[in-house]
Parts: sequence; structure tokens; C-alpha cells
Amino acid sequence: MSATLSPPLPSVPSCPPTAPERPARRQSGRRRLPTTAPWAVGCLLAAGWAFAFFLTSTQAPHRTWGLIATAGYALAGLAAALLPAARAPRAPRAPRAPRAPRARAAVAVAVAVATLGAAVLPLAVLAARGEGQPEVLVVARSADLLLETGSPYLPHPGEVNDYNPYLPAMALFGLPAAVLGDPSADPSAGALTGPLTGLLGDPRLWSGAFLLGCLAVSWRLLRSRPPGHAARPSPPAPLTPLPLALGALAASPLVAFPMAVSGIDLPLTGACCLALALAGRGRAGWAGTVAGFACALKWTAWPLAPVAVVLLWRAHGPRAAVRCAAVLAAVAAVLTVPFAITAPGPTVEQVFRFPLGLADLPTPAASPLPGHLLAELGGAGRAAALALLAAGAVAVAVRLLRRPPADAVGACDVLAVGLTVAFLLAPASRFGYLALPIVLALWPRLATGRRLPLPAPRLPAPRLPAPRLPALRLLPALRRLLLPAQPAAVRRSRPLTVPNRPVPSPRRK
Repeated sequence: MSATLSPPLPSVPSCPPTAPERPARRQSGRRRLPTTAPWAVGCLLAAGWAFAFFLTSTQAPHRTWGLIATAGYALAGLAAALLPAARAPRAPRAPRAPRAPRARAAVAVAVAVATLGAAVLPLAVLAARGEGQPEVLVVARSADLLLETGSPYLPHPGEVNDYNPYLPAMALFGLPAAVLGDPSADPSAGALTGPLTGLLGDPRLWSGAFLLGCLAVSWRLLRSRPPGHAARPSPPAPLTPLPLALGALAASPLVAFPMAVSGIDLPLTGACCLALALAGRGRAGWAGTVAGFACALKWTAWPLAPVAVVLLWRAHGPRAAVRCAAVLAAVAAVLTVPFAITAPGPTVEQVFRFPLGLADLPTPAASPLPGHLLAELGGAGRAAALALLAAGAVAVAVRLLRRPPADAVGACDVLAVGLTVAFLLAPASRFGYLALPIVLALWPRLATGRRLPLPAPRLPAPRLPAPRLPALRLLPALRRLLLPAQPAAVRRSRPLTVPNRPVPSPRRK
């Protein structure tokens, strides 16, 4: 039996194994949405919101703003959707350069159109025509009264619009109207008259400028590296630059609507953001100054004081917190106490009793919120609303003390929660008040690019000196009195021992 041998095969050089080829992606026929699509959708939603104001509101300033803002938002949405904006950049192998700059230009044009159509143009029209909510007239009249009588409050208010529910510092925003206004105009006519007063002296203009200035400064402060986190990198670059973010916020209904028709809560919003940003950076003196000014605008800003002090105490130590508290109290006292002493009765009646619904005339702030609905039930319902308001304040205070914030983002969150609870449970409140906590929660996140606040930094434990009690100095004398004296030779020969554990004597060399 013979076996046939096959010739040997030629040797093949070994080659490194190669990864299996990935299957080629199928080209989808779907086109990617342009990068300006969210802006276009947001403008269309804002246009619907403004048009709803035009249809449902019974106040002429609201209808005017709704009509003009609807057109402005619609044009901004069309600009964001139809301008030759770039689509999302595809794979890096694309031979042509990405068109992201063109997309940013389209977004900038849309934001500019929305700002002009929803904030600037309605404000100019309403100011030139002397129209606005009664708060505008109240602020302008308070400045006139402050210059004439030394008190921003009428001694005997006869109607709702005669009440001034704001603290004396709010009259500063009415000083341009008092200085530039027409002296022959009657303040009780219900409108701001005079060519300069209608355009340059309107309190809404200065309130909006104060808000935008505070937000711009707080943006710069929030972008810097927080102290106590030196090992951490700087905050990431925000998705939206400052001019675009500021314009978008000013064009949003949260700011554009109150800026055009009222503008009273805008300075309070800006002061709260700036005070907490300064406190987060450790600038205790400036934080106390801004917080004291905010507390002298409206008493609803008083929760800002403990939040700023606790933030400074946690992040920068007790000395900074005490300094901030002292400056805050001094500024608030200088801006409020002299006027309260001049007219104590009108101050308490108009500033505290009227907003709470306890005055002779009912407050116009009557939005269907839980606190107001409870107060509508009578005395028991009002007491229940006040009890719930107090319980909510205690709960927020406990949360603040047990988990103090470590940065401005966390402090703004705590203040936003506290103000939301207060506005929801107050016997007299409005939906527009909720714009303040929304801006407090939104603006720091836009500036820092973070969704959550930073964790609390680990501070080194303080080294306390050993206590020096006077009683310890008496122990040697008491020992000499109680124990019998022994000769020196006996003391030297007696070995040093510990109970049940003798100490060995040293060895001799």
C-alpha cells in the first residue's frame, strides 16, 4: 500500500490581522434640521403667547403689547427659519467648511428682531402715549412726593391707585420723571405726560436698563472661577455668548412684557442676581450694598438677606458673612428708616397691610393662586393661607441651614424656591411675580453652563487654642496643701510607677 505525498505548499508571509470592515452606512434621505430650528420654534411660541394677551386681556397696555409683540415674534421666527443659516455640521471629511458662523448670524438677527419688536418698540409706543399699568404712575408720583414732602406716601389714600406698596428706594426710578416732567401736568390724570417724561423719564426705561446692567455684571462674576475650588477648571464656555443671551432674555415674554407695561419687578430681579453673584465671589461689602438696596425696594426681597449671608458664611467664613450683614443692614436702614419715621402710619398701611389684603381697600393683585383662593373663603381661609405661608418659610429656612449653598447657582436656587413658595401661598399675588424666581434659576445656568450647583468645598478645620481655665492654676497649690511634704532624698529614691504597670529603670552603660 503506497501513500502519495503531495508537494509542499509555498510559505506565505504572515500579515497582521485586520479589523473587520464596518458595513457602510446607508445614506438616509432625511435632511437634518437647521441649527436655528429651536429659535424659530421659540419665537413662534412667544408669538402665540403675545397674541393670547391681545385676545383675552381687558387692559389697553396689555393689548397694545400683545399686538406689537405678536408681529415682532412672528418676524423673528421667520428670520430664524428662512435666512440662509447653516445646517448642523456633518462629518469632518466634508470638503467645505462648516457654516456655523452663518447660523449664529441668523440667530443674532432673529434675537435682534424679537428684542426690537417685543421690548423696545412696545415700550416706546406706550411711553410716548403715556400708557401703562398703574404701578408706573405710582412710582413717578412717589418721586414727586419725595421731593416735595420728604415722604413717598400719601397721608390719606382715597383709591387703590393712591396706595404705594413699595419701599422708599423704589422712588429713585421715578426721579427722572419728576425732574424731566412737565410741571403743569396733573399726576392724578392717570398718565405720564410731557415730551421728555414720556420718552426719557419713564420709570420703565430705567428699570429695564438697571436689570440689563445687573445681569451683565453678574454674568462676568459667574464666569470666573469660584473661590474654594482652585483645583477645578474654569466654568465651561457657555453655549450662548453674553450679548445673545442678554438679548434673548430681554426679548422673552418674561422680561419684555413687564418692561413694556410695568417694569416694577425688574430692578428687584437684577439686584438679587447681582447680590448673589457678588456673594459667591466673596465680595462681602458689595454684596451687602446691593442686597441692602434690593431690600429697600420691596419687602419681598427680604429673603435675599439670609441667603446671601449663609452663602458667604459657608464659602468664605464668618468674617465675610458678618461684614455683609452689617453693610446690608446699614444700607437698608439708611434708605428706609428716615422715611418710616417721617410717616410711620402710611408706611405700615401701604407697604405691609395693603399687599397682604389687610387694608381698607382690596389689592388688585388677585391671580387665582392657592393662597388667594384660600383667602377668598373668608377669615378662616386667610388664616390658613398665612399659616401655610409661615410653614413654607420655616421649611425653606431649615433647608438653607441644613444644606447651605456653596456657590451662587445653589444660592439662586434656594432663593427661587423660597420666593416661589411665597408667591404661591400669599393671600394676594400675581402670576407675573413668578418671573423673578424663573430668571433667578435660569440666568446663573446660562452664565456658568452648568445644570447643577457645585458641591460644597471642604474647608480646613480651624485650630482652636487650648482653653486656659483659672482653676487649673490652683491645682499645684491644692496639692501642696493636701499631700504631706516629703524629703528630697525620698523623692529621688522613689521609683516612678504607674498603677499595675511599673516603669523600668534606665540601664547603666
